[in-house]
Amino acid sequence: MASAHGFPPLTELGLVFSSLSSTERHCFLYSATHKRISLKRCHAVSARICKYRNPSFAAPKLSKIREFRLCKSLELDYFLTSDDEDEMGEGLLEAIEELERMTREPSDILEEMNDRLSARELQLVLVYFSQDGRDSWCALEVFDWLRKENRVDKETMELMVAIMCSWVKKLIQEGHHVSDVVDLLVDMDCVGLRPSFSMIEKVISLYWEMGERERGILFVEEILRRGIEYTEDDKEGHKGGPIGYLAWKMMAEGDYKGAVRLVVRLRESGFKPEVYSYLIAMTAVVKELNEFAKALRKLKGFARAGMIAELDSEDVELIEKYKSDLLADGVCLSNWVIEDGSPSLRGVVHERLLAMYICAGRGIEAERQLLEMKLVGKEADRDLYDIVLAICASQKETSATTRLLMRMDVASSLQKKKSLSWLLRGYIKGGHYNEAAETVMKMLELGFFPEYLDRAAVLQGLRKRIQQFGNVDTYLKLCKCLSDANLIGPCLVYLYIKKYKLWVVKML
Repeated sequence: MASAHGFPPLTELGLVFSSLSSTERHCFLYSATHKRISLKRCHAVSARICKYRNPSFAAPKLSKIREFRLCKSLELDYFLTSDDEDEMGEGLLEAIEELERMTREPSDILEEMNDRLSARELQLVLVYFSQDGRDSWCALEVFDWLRKENRVDKETMELMVAIMCSWVKKLIQEGHHVSDVVDLLVDMDCVGLRPSFSMIEKVISLYWEMGERERGILFVEEILRRGIEYTEDDKEGHKGGPIGYLAWKMMAEGDYKGAVRLVVRLRESGFKPEVYSYLIAMTAVVKELNEFAKALRKLKGFARAGMIAELDSEDVELIEKYKSDLLADGVCLSNWVIEDGSPSLRGVVHERLLAMYICAGRGIEAERQLLEMKLVGKEADRDLYDIVLAICASQKETSATTRLLMRMDVASSLQKKKSLSWLLRGYIKGGHYNEAAETVMKMLELGFFPEYLDRAAVLQGLRKRIQQFGNVDTYLKLCKCLSDANLIGPCLVYLYIKKYKLWVVKML
Protein backbone atom coordinates (compact mmCIF):
# COMPACT_ATOMS: atom_id res chain seq x y z
CA MET A 1 0.00 0.00 0.00
CA ALA A 2 1.31 3.41 -0.92
CA SER A 3 1.82 6.26 1.49
CA ALA A 4 2.64 9.93 1.26
CA HIS A 5 6.30 9.06 0.94
CA GLY A 6 6.22 6.07 -1.39
CA PHE A 7 4.66 4.51 -4.42
CA PRO A 8 2.92 1.13 -4.61
CA PRO A 9 4.51 -1.49 -6.83
CA LEU A 10 2.88 -1.55 -10.25
CA THR A 11 2.40 -5.29 -9.93
CA GLU A 12 0.31 -4.79 -6.80
CA LEU A 13 -1.94 -2.02 -8.05
CA GLY A 14 -5.72 -2.75 -8.49
CA LEU A 15 -7.97 0.00 -10.24
CA VAL A 16 -8.47 -0.46 -13.97
CA PHE A 17 -9.78 2.27 -16.21
CA SER A 18 -10.19 2.60 -19.97
CA SER A 19 -11.08 5.36 -22.34
CA LEU A 20 -14.24 5.07 -24.42
CA SER A 21 -13.15 7.26 -27.31
CA SER A 22 -16.54 7.62 -29.00
CA THR A 23 -18.25 9.14 -25.98
CA GLU A 24 -15.24 10.18 -23.86
CA ARG A 25 -16.69 8.28 -20.93
CA HIS A 26 -14.69 6.12 -18.56
CA CYS A 27 -15.52 3.20 -16.31
CA PHE A 28 -13.55 2.50 -13.18
CA LEU A 29 -13.13 -0.96 -11.73
CA TYR A 30 -11.16 -2.18 -8.79
CA SER A 31 -10.05 -5.52 -7.47
CA ALA A 32 -7.66 -4.75 -4.60
CA THR A 33 -10.20 -6.00 -2.04
CA HIS A 34 -11.96 -8.41 -4.38
CA LYS A 35 -14.90 -5.97 -4.57
CA ARG A 36 -15.99 -4.17 -7.70
CA ILE A 37 -17.88 -1.05 -8.74
CA SER A 38 -20.61 -2.30 -11.04
CA LEU A 39 -20.30 -1.38 -14.71
CA LYS A 40 -23.86 -0.12 -14.49
CA ARG A 41 -22.99 2.36 -11.73
CA CYS A 42 -19.77 3.51 -13.47
CA HIS A 43 -21.68 3.94 -16.69
CA ALA A 44 -24.37 5.94 -14.93
CA VAL A 45 -21.90 8.34 -13.27
CA SER A 46 -20.07 8.90 -16.57
CA ALA A 47 -23.35 9.42 -18.38
CA ARG A 48 -24.46 12.02 -15.84
CA ILE A 49 -21.27 13.99 -16.39
CA CYS A 50 -21.67 13.88 -20.16
CA LYS A 51 -25.38 14.75 -20.00
CA TYR A 52 -24.65 17.75 -17.78
CA ARG A 53 -22.33 19.08 -20.46
CA ASN A 54 -24.67 18.13 -23.34
CA PRO A 55 -28.40 17.74 -22.58
CA SER A 56 -28.94 15.91 -25.88
CA PHE A 57 -26.40 13.22 -24.92
CA ALA A 58 -27.78 9.67 -25.06
CA ALA A 59 -25.88 7.05 -23.11
CA PRO A 60 -25.22 3.74 -24.88
CA LYS A 61 -26.66 0.56 -23.46
CA LEU A 62 -24.71 -1.26 -20.81
CA SER A 63 -24.17 -4.24 -23.12
CA LYS A 64 -22.38 -1.93 -25.54
CA ILE A 65 -19.89 -0.87 -22.86
CA ARG A 66 -19.08 -4.48 -22.09
CA GLU A 67 -17.81 -4.88 -25.64
CA PHE A 68 -14.93 -2.45 -25.12
CA ARG A 69 -11.61 -4.11 -24.40
CA LEU A 70 -9.41 -2.68 -21.64
CA CYS A 71 -6.54 -2.04 -24.02
CA LYS A 72 -5.05 0.83 -22.05
CA SER A 73 -5.57 -0.46 -18.55
CA LEU A 74 -3.51 0.22 -15.47
CA GLU A 75 -3.82 -1.53 -12.17
CA LEU A 76 -3.98 0.80 -9.18
CA ASP A 77 -3.91 -0.09 -5.51
CA TYR A 78 -6.77 2.27 -4.85
CA PHE A 79 -10.51 2.10 -5.33
CA LEU A 80 -13.54 4.39 -5.23
CA THR A 81 -16.81 3.03 -3.87
CA SER A 82 -20.30 4.43 -3.55
CA ASP A 83 -23.39 2.87 -2.09
CA ASP A 84 -25.54 4.97 -4.33
CA GLU A 85 -24.75 6.86 -7.52
CA ASP A 86 -26.94 9.76 -6.29
CA GLU A 87 -24.26 10.38 -3.68
CA MET A 88 -22.37 12.27 -6.40
CA GLY A 89 -23.93 15.75 -6.28
CA GLU A 90 -24.28 18.44 -8.88
CA GLY A 91 -21.23 20.18 -7.35
CA LEU A 92 -19.00 17.52 -8.89
CA LEU A 93 -20.46 18.14 -12.34
CA GLU A 94 -20.15 21.90 -11.96
CA ALA A 95 -16.55 21.65 -10.81
CA ILE A 96 -15.58 19.51 -13.80
CA GLU A 97 -17.37 21.86 -16.20
CA GLU A 98 -15.71 24.95 -14.71
CA LEU A 99 -12.27 23.37 -14.69
CA GLU A 100 -12.60 22.28 -18.32
CA ARG A 101 -13.52 25.81 -19.44
CA MET A 102 -10.12 27.02 -18.18
CA THR A 103 -11.43 30.58 -17.79
CA ARG A 104 -10.20 30.80 -14.21
CA GLU A 105 -7.41 29.35 -12.13
CA PRO A 106 -8.28 25.88 -10.82
CA SER A 107 -7.47 27.00 -7.30
CA ASP A 108 -10.04 29.82 -7.55
CA ILE A 109 -12.74 27.43 -8.77
CA LEU A 110 -12.05 24.87 -6.07
CA GLU A 111 -11.85 27.54 -3.36
CA GLU A 112 -15.27 28.80 -4.38
CA MET A 113 -16.78 25.30 -4.37
CA ASN A 114 -14.84 23.99 -1.38
CA ASP A 115 -17.87 23.56 0.84
CA ARG A 116 -19.89 21.80 -1.88
CA LEU A 117 -17.38 19.05 -2.71
CA SER A 118 -16.80 15.99 -0.56
CA ALA A 119 -13.47 14.22 -0.31
CA ARG A 120 -14.79 11.45 -2.58
CA GLU A 121 -15.97 13.93 -5.19
CA LEU A 122 -12.57 15.61 -5.22
CA GLN A 123 -11.02 12.19 -5.80
CA LEU A 124 -13.35 11.71 -8.77
CA VAL A 125 -12.21 15.04 -10.15
CA LEU A 126 -8.60 13.82 -9.99
CA VAL A 127 -9.46 10.58 -11.79
CA TYR A 128 -11.56 12.38 -14.42
CA PHE A 129 -8.76 14.70 -15.49
CA SER A 130 -6.10 12.00 -15.34
CA GLN A 131 -7.51 10.05 -18.29
CA ASP A 132 -6.68 10.16 -21.99
CA GLY A 133 -8.17 13.14 -23.73
CA ARG A 134 -8.39 15.25 -20.57
CA ASP A 135 -6.14 18.03 -19.32
CA SER A 136 -3.80 15.99 -17.14
CA TRP A 137 -2.09 19.10 -15.81
CA CYS A 138 -5.44 20.06 -14.31
CA ALA A 139 -5.28 16.90 -12.18
CA LEU A 140 -1.90 18.04 -10.87
CA GLU A 141 -3.27 21.50 -10.06
CA VAL A 142 -6.25 20.01 -8.28
CA PHE A 143 -3.94 17.84 -6.19
CA ASP A 144 -1.67 20.81 -5.48
CA TRP A 145 -4.67 22.77 -4.20
CA LEU A 146 -5.75 19.84 -2.04
CA ARG A 147 -2.28 19.62 -0.56
CA LYS A 148 -2.15 23.32 0.24
CA GLU A 149 -5.59 23.13 1.84
CA ASN A 150 -4.44 20.13 3.90
CA ARG A 151 -7.16 17.95 2.38
CA VAL A 152 -4.89 15.14 1.14
CA ASP A 153 -5.73 12.09 3.19
CA LYS A 154 -4.21 8.65 2.79
CA GLU A 155 -6.66 7.52 0.12
CA THR A 156 -6.23 10.67 -1.95
CA MET A 157 -2.46 10.36 -1.81
CA GLU A 158 -2.66 6.74 -2.92
CA LEU A 159 -4.94 7.70 -5.78
CA MET A 160 -2.62 10.45 -7.02
CA VAL A 161 0.40 8.18 -6.76
CA ALA A 162 -1.41 5.52 -8.81
CA ILE A 163 -2.37 8.12 -11.43
CA MET A 164 1.24 9.24 -11.73
CA CYS A 165 2.33 5.62 -12.13
CA SER A 166 -0.12 5.21 -14.99
CA TRP A 167 1.22 8.29 -16.77
CA VAL A 168 4.83 7.13 -16.43
CA LYS A 169 3.98 3.67 -17.73
CA LYS A 170 2.13 5.12 -20.71
CA LEU A 171 5.06 7.38 -21.67
CA ILE A 172 7.46 4.45 -21.60
CA GLN A 173 5.18 2.09 -23.50
CA GLU A 174 4.60 4.67 -26.23
CA GLY A 175 8.34 5.18 -26.69
CA HIS A 176 8.56 8.78 -25.48
CA HIS A 177 11.99 10.30 -24.98
CA VAL A 178 13.65 9.71 -21.62
CA SER A 179 13.53 13.45 -20.92
CA ASP A 180 9.70 13.33 -21.09
CA VAL A 181 9.62 10.74 -18.32
CA VAL A 182 11.98 12.80 -16.21
CA ASP A 183 9.89 15.93 -16.90
CA LEU A 184 6.90 14.12 -15.44
CA LEU A 185 8.86 13.31 -12.29
CA VAL A 186 9.76 17.00 -12.05
CA ASP A 187 6.06 17.89 -12.38
CA MET A 188 5.33 15.48 -9.55
CA ASP A 189 7.78 17.34 -7.37
CA CYS A 190 6.08 20.64 -8.22
CA VAL A 191 2.82 19.49 -6.66
CA GLY A 192 4.42 17.92 -3.60
CA LEU A 193 4.86 14.38 -4.92
CA ARG A 194 8.61 14.02 -4.61
CA PRO A 195 9.71 10.94 -6.58
CA SER A 196 10.64 8.24 -4.12
CA PHE A 197 13.26 5.64 -4.92
CA SER A 198 10.52 3.06 -5.51
CA MET A 199 9.07 5.22 -8.29
CA ILE A 200 12.45 5.54 -9.99
CA GLU A 201 12.93 1.81 -9.48
CA LYS A 202 9.62 1.15 -11.28
CA VAL A 203 10.70 3.26 -14.24
CA ILE A 204 13.96 1.32 -14.56
CA SER A 205 12.06 -1.97 -14.28
CA LEU A 206 9.62 -0.93 -17.01
CA TYR A 207 12.48 -0.15 -19.37
CA TRP A 208 14.04 -3.51 -18.51
CA GLU A 209 10.82 -5.44 -19.09
CA MET A 210 10.49 -3.87 -22.53
CA GLY A 211 14.06 -4.76 -23.46
CA GLU A 212 15.07 -1.07 -23.44
CA ARG A 213 18.21 -1.36 -21.33
CA GLU A 214 19.96 1.58 -22.96
CA ARG A 215 16.99 3.86 -22.34
CA GLY A 216 16.96 2.71 -18.73
CA ILE A 217 20.62 3.74 -18.42
CA LEU A 218 19.89 7.08 -20.13
CA PHE A 219 17.01 7.63 -17.70
CA VAL A 220 19.30 7.19 -14.70
CA GLU A 221 21.90 9.49 -16.26
CA GLU A 222 19.20 12.14 -16.84
CA ILE A 223 18.05 11.82 -13.23
CA LEU A 224 21.61 12.41 -12.08
CA ARG A 225 22.29 15.19 -14.58
CA ARG A 226 19.28 17.19 -13.43
CA GLY A 227 20.05 16.53 -9.79
CA ILE A 228 16.56 15.28 -9.03
CA GLU A 229 16.23 14.45 -5.37
CA TYR A 230 14.54 11.29 -4.22
CA THR A 231 13.78 9.67 -0.91
CA GLU A 232 15.28 6.33 0.05
CA ASP A 233 12.68 3.69 0.86
CA ASP A 234 15.25 1.58 2.66
CA LYS A 235 17.16 3.43 5.33
CA GLU A 236 19.97 0.90 4.99
CA GLY A 237 20.52 1.99 1.38
CA HIS A 238 19.33 -1.28 -0.14
CA LYS A 239 20.16 -1.45 -3.86
CA GLY A 240 21.88 1.90 -3.63
CA GLY A 241 19.39 4.24 -5.25
CA PRO A 242 19.08 4.61 -9.07
CA ILE A 243 22.67 3.68 -9.97
CA GLY A 244 22.85 0.82 -7.50
CA TYR A 245 19.48 -0.53 -8.60
CA LEU A 246 20.51 -0.32 -12.25
CA ALA A 247 23.76 -2.17 -11.51
CA TRP A 248 21.79 -4.72 -9.52
CA LYS A 249 19.45 -5.31 -12.48
CA MET A 250 22.42 -5.86 -14.78
CA MET A 251 24.07 -8.19 -12.30
CA ALA A 252 20.84 -10.19 -11.92
CA GLU A 253 20.98 -10.85 -15.67
CA GLY A 254 24.57 -12.09 -15.46
CA ASP A 255 26.14 -8.97 -16.96
CA TYR A 256 28.65 -8.57 -14.14
CA LYS A 257 31.28 -6.72 -16.16
CA GLY A 258 28.62 -4.32 -17.47
CA ALA A 259 27.49 -3.52 -13.93
CA VAL A 260 31.06 -2.75 -12.89
CA ARG A 261 31.79 -0.56 -15.90
CA LEU A 262 28.48 1.30 -15.44
CA VAL A 263 29.29 2.42 -11.89
CA VAL A 264 32.91 3.23 -12.71
CA ARG A 265 31.95 5.16 -15.87
CA LEU A 266 29.30 7.24 -14.11
CA ARG A 267 31.72 8.11 -11.31
CA GLU A 268 34.45 9.04 -13.77
CA SER A 269 31.93 11.13 -15.75
CA GLY A 270 31.46 13.47 -12.80
CA PHE A 271 28.34 11.92 -11.24
CA LYS A 272 28.30 10.81 -7.63
CA PRO A 273 26.87 7.31 -7.24
CA GLU A 274 25.47 6.24 -3.91
CA VAL A 275 27.99 4.53 -1.66
CA TYR A 276 26.01 1.30 -1.66
CA SER A 277 26.24 1.14 -5.47
CA TYR A 278 30.02 0.78 -5.12
CA LEU A 279 29.51 -2.28 -2.92
CA ILE A 280 27.10 -3.73 -5.47
CA ALA A 281 29.70 -3.19 -8.19
CA MET A 282 32.36 -4.83 -6.01
CA THR A 283 30.08 -7.86 -5.66
CA ALA A 284 29.79 -7.89 -9.46
CA VAL A 285 33.61 -7.95 -9.69
CA VAL A 286 33.67 -11.01 -7.41
CA LYS A 287 31.04 -12.79 -9.48
CA GLU A 288 32.78 -11.99 -12.76
CA LEU A 289 36.12 -13.27 -11.45
CA ASN A 290 34.42 -16.40 -10.15
CA GLU A 291 32.72 -17.09 -13.49
CA PHE A 292 35.99 -16.40 -15.30
CA ALA A 293 37.80 -18.89 -13.05
CA LYS A 294 35.17 -21.55 -13.81
CA ALA A 295 35.57 -20.95 -17.54
CA LEU A 296 39.36 -21.26 -17.23
CA ARG A 297 39.07 -24.58 -15.40
CA LYS A 298 36.87 -25.94 -18.17
CA LEU A 299 39.30 -24.66 -20.79
CA LYS A 300 42.24 -26.35 -19.11
CA GLY A 301 40.24 -29.56 -18.79
CA PHE A 302 39.59 -29.52 -22.54
CA ALA A 303 43.31 -28.94 -23.14
CA ARG A 304 44.29 -31.90 -20.92
CA ALA A 305 41.80 -34.07 -22.79
CA GLY A 306 43.43 -33.08 -26.07
CA MET A 307 40.25 -31.43 -27.35
CA ILE A 308 41.94 -28.04 -27.76
CA ALA A 309 45.50 -26.77 -27.92
CA GLU A 310 47.34 -25.85 -24.74
CA LEU A 311 47.27 -22.18 -23.75
CA ASP A 312 50.31 -20.37 -25.07
CA SER A 313 52.17 -17.50 -23.42
CA GLU A 314 50.09 -14.89 -25.24
CA ASP A 315 46.85 -16.49 -24.00
CA VAL A 316 48.17 -16.57 -20.44
CA GLU A 317 49.16 -12.92 -20.69
CA LEU A 318 45.68 -11.91 -21.88
CA ILE A 319 44.08 -13.92 -19.07
CA GLU A 320 46.22 -12.24 -16.44
CA LYS A 321 45.53 -8.81 -17.92
CA TYR A 322 41.77 -9.39 -17.79
CA LYS A 323 41.96 -10.39 -14.14
CA SER A 324 44.26 -7.48 -13.34
CA ASP A 325 41.87 -4.99 -14.96
CA LEU A 326 38.95 -6.36 -12.95
CA LEU A 327 40.95 -6.20 -9.74
CA ALA A 328 41.97 -2.62 -10.52
CA ASP A 329 38.29 -1.69 -10.87
CA GLY A 330 37.56 -3.44 -7.58
CA VAL A 331 40.32 -1.55 -5.76
CA CYS A 332 39.08 1.72 -7.27
CA LEU A 333 35.55 1.00 -6.07
CA SER A 334 36.83 0.12 -2.59
CA ASN A 335 38.68 3.44 -2.39
CA TRP A 336 35.47 5.31 -3.25
CA VAL A 337 33.56 3.46 -0.53
CA ILE A 338 36.19 4.39 2.04
CA GLU A 339 36.29 7.96 0.72
CA ASP A 340 32.52 8.58 0.64
CA GLY A 341 31.17 6.05 3.13
CA SER A 342 31.19 5.67 6.87
CA PRO A 343 33.94 3.85 8.78
CA SER A 344 31.47 1.06 9.55
CA LEU A 345 31.73 -0.07 5.92
CA ARG A 346 35.47 -0.78 6.05
CA GLY A 347 34.96 -4.36 7.16
CA VAL A 348 32.59 -5.00 4.26
CA VAL A 349 35.08 -3.43 1.84
CA HIS A 350 37.93 -5.70 2.94
CA GLU A 351 35.60 -8.69 2.86
CA ARG A 352 34.77 -7.93 -0.82
CA LEU A 353 38.44 -7.39 -1.63
CA LEU A 354 39.30 -10.71 0.02
CA ALA A 355 36.72 -12.48 -2.15
CA MET A 356 38.16 -10.79 -5.27
CA TYR A 357 41.72 -11.86 -4.55
CA ILE A 358 40.64 -15.41 -3.72
CA CYS A 359 38.73 -15.72 -7.02
CA ALA A 360 41.72 -14.26 -8.88
CA GLY A 361 44.15 -16.62 -7.11
CA ARG A 362 46.23 -13.83 -5.56
CA GLY A 363 47.50 -15.32 -2.29
CA ILE A 364 49.63 -12.48 -0.88
CA GLU A 365 46.92 -9.86 -1.50
CA ALA A 366 44.28 -12.16 0.00
CA GLU A 367 46.38 -12.70 3.13
CA ARG A 368 46.72 -8.92 3.51
CA GLN A 369 42.93 -8.52 3.41
CA LEU A 370 42.58 -11.13 6.17
CA LEU A 371 44.79 -8.95 8.33
CA GLU A 372 42.90 -5.77 7.36
CA MET A 373 39.61 -7.39 8.31
CA LYS A 374 41.03 -8.35 11.68
CA LEU A 375 42.29 -4.81 12.30
CA VAL A 376 38.81 -3.33 11.74
CA GLY A 377 37.20 -5.90 14.02
CA LYS A 378 35.70 -8.18 11.35
CA GLU A 379 37.30 -11.59 11.77
CA ALA A 380 37.09 -13.82 8.69
CA ASP A 381 35.80 -17.37 8.86
CA ARG A 382 38.32 -20.15 9.46
CA ASP A 383 37.44 -21.63 6.06
CA LEU A 384 38.63 -18.47 4.33
CA TYR A 385 41.99 -18.75 6.09
CA ASP A 386 42.32 -22.32 4.79
CA ILE A 387 41.46 -21.26 1.23
CA VAL A 388 44.06 -18.50 1.31
CA LEU A 389 46.55 -20.98 2.80
CA ALA A 390 46.00 -23.32 -0.15
CA ILE A 391 46.46 -20.48 -2.66
CA CYS A 392 49.70 -19.36 -1.02
CA ALA A 393 50.95 -22.97 -0.93
CA SER A 394 50.17 -23.45 -4.62
CA GLN A 395 52.25 -20.34 -5.38
CA LYS A 396 54.98 -21.46 -2.93
CA GLU A 397 54.69 -18.25 -0.92
CA THR A 398 56.71 -19.64 1.98
CA SER A 399 56.49 -16.64 4.33
CA ALA A 400 52.74 -16.21 3.91
CA THR A 401 52.18 -19.95 4.31
CA THR A 402 54.19 -19.98 7.53
CA ARG A 403 52.23 -17.03 8.94
CA LEU A 404 48.90 -18.66 8.14
CA LEU A 405 49.99 -21.99 9.67
CA MET A 406 50.72 -20.25 12.98
CA ARG A 407 46.97 -20.23 13.64
CA MET A 408 47.06 -24.03 13.95
CA ASP A 409 48.80 -23.80 17.32
CA VAL A 410 45.51 -22.90 19.01
CA ALA A 411 43.22 -24.87 16.68
CA SER A 412 41.35 -28.05 17.53
CA SER A 413 42.52 -31.42 16.27
CA LEU A 414 39.80 -31.55 13.65
CA GLN A 415 40.62 -28.05 12.45
CA LYS A 416 44.35 -28.85 12.25
CA LYS A 417 43.63 -31.82 9.98
CA LYS A 418 41.39 -29.66 7.79
CA SER A 419 44.00 -26.91 7.46
CA LEU A 420 46.78 -29.38 6.64
CA SER A 421 44.56 -31.00 4.02
CA TRP A 422 44.09 -27.60 2.36
CA LEU A 423 47.83 -27.01 2.55
CA LEU A 424 48.49 -30.42 0.95
CA ARG A 425 46.06 -29.79 -1.91
CA GLY A 426 47.59 -26.36 -2.48
CA TYR A 427 51.03 -27.90 -2.91
CA ILE A 428 49.63 -30.58 -5.23
CA LYS A 429 47.84 -27.99 -7.38
CA GLY A 430 51.04 -25.94 -7.67
CA GLY A 431 53.11 -29.02 -8.55
CA HIS A 432 55.30 -28.71 -5.44
CA TYR A 433 55.52 -32.43 -4.66
CA ASN A 434 58.47 -32.36 -2.28
CA GLU A 435 56.58 -29.92 -0.02
CA ALA A 436 53.43 -32.00 -0.47
CA ALA A 437 55.30 -35.14 0.64
CA GLU A 438 56.59 -33.35 3.74
CA THR A 439 53.02 -32.27 4.53
CA VAL A 440 51.78 -35.86 4.23
CA MET A 441 54.51 -37.06 6.59
CA LYS A 442 53.70 -34.28 9.06
CA MET A 443 50.04 -35.28 9.04
CA LEU A 444 50.99 -38.89 9.70
CA GLU A 445 53.22 -37.79 12.56
CA LEU A 446 50.27 -35.95 14.13
CA GLY A 447 48.01 -38.97 13.64
CA PHE A 448 46.05 -37.62 10.68
CA PHE A 449 45.49 -39.80 7.64
CA PRO A 450 45.39 -37.84 4.36
CA GLU A 451 42.71 -38.73 1.82
CA TYR A 452 43.55 -41.58 -0.55
CA LEU A 453 43.38 -39.42 -3.68
CA ASP A 454 45.71 -36.86 -2.11
CA ARG A 455 48.27 -39.57 -1.20
CA ALA A 456 48.07 -41.08 -4.66
CA ALA A 457 48.53 -37.68 -6.32
CA VAL A 458 51.69 -37.01 -4.28
CA LEU A 459 53.20 -40.43 -5.10
CA GLN A 460 52.40 -40.03 -8.77
CA GLY A 461 53.94 -36.56 -8.82
CA LEU A 462 57.11 -37.78 -7.12
CA ARG A 463 57.48 -40.65 -9.59
CA LYS A 464 57.40 -38.18 -12.46
CA ARG A 465 60.09 -36.12 -10.76
CA ILE A 466 62.28 -39.23 -10.38
CA GLN A 467 62.03 -39.79 -14.12
CA GLN A 468 63.03 -36.18 -14.76
CA PHE A 469 65.68 -35.54 -12.10
CA GLY A 470 66.56 -38.96 -10.63
CA ASN A 471 66.11 -37.86 -7.00
CA VAL A 472 64.55 -40.77 -5.09
CA ASP A 473 65.13 -39.84 -1.46
CA THR A 474 61.81 -38.08 -0.84
CA TYR A 475 59.87 -40.81 -2.64
CA LEU A 476 61.50 -43.59 -0.57
CA LYS A 477 60.98 -41.69 2.67
CA LEU A 478 57.28 -41.10 1.93
CA CYS A 479 56.75 -44.75 0.98
CA LYS A 480 58.36 -45.82 4.26
CA CYS A 481 56.05 -43.51 6.29
CA LEU A 482 52.95 -44.72 4.45
CA SER A 483 53.95 -48.34 4.95
CA ASP A 484 54.55 -47.79 8.69
CA ALA A 485 51.08 -46.26 8.94
CA ASN A 486 49.61 -49.29 7.14
CA LEU A 487 48.37 -47.07 4.33
CA ILE A 488 50.28 -49.13 1.78
CA GLY A 489 51.45 -52.72 2.01
CA PRO A 490 55.09 -53.91 1.94
CA CYS A 491 56.47 -53.19 -1.50
CA LEU A 492 59.52 -53.48 -3.69
CA VAL A 493 60.93 -50.32 -5.20
CA TYR A 494 62.87 -50.77 -8.41
CA LEU A 495 65.53 -48.14 -8.92
CA TYR A 496 67.64 -47.72 -12.03
CA ILE A 497 71.08 -46.28 -11.28
CA LYS A 498 72.37 -44.66 -14.43
CA LYS A 499 75.97 -44.43 -13.26
CA TYR A 500 76.34 -48.20 -13.00
CA LYS A 501 73.60 -49.04 -15.48
CA LEU A 502 71.96 -51.56 -13.18
CA TRP A 503 68.68 -52.07 -11.34
CA VAL A 504 68.57 -52.10 -7.55
CA VAL A 505 65.67 -53.63 -5.66
CA LYS A 506 64.86 -52.08 -2.28
CA MET A 507 62.43 -53.60 0.20
CA LEU A 508 60.27 -51.22 2.23
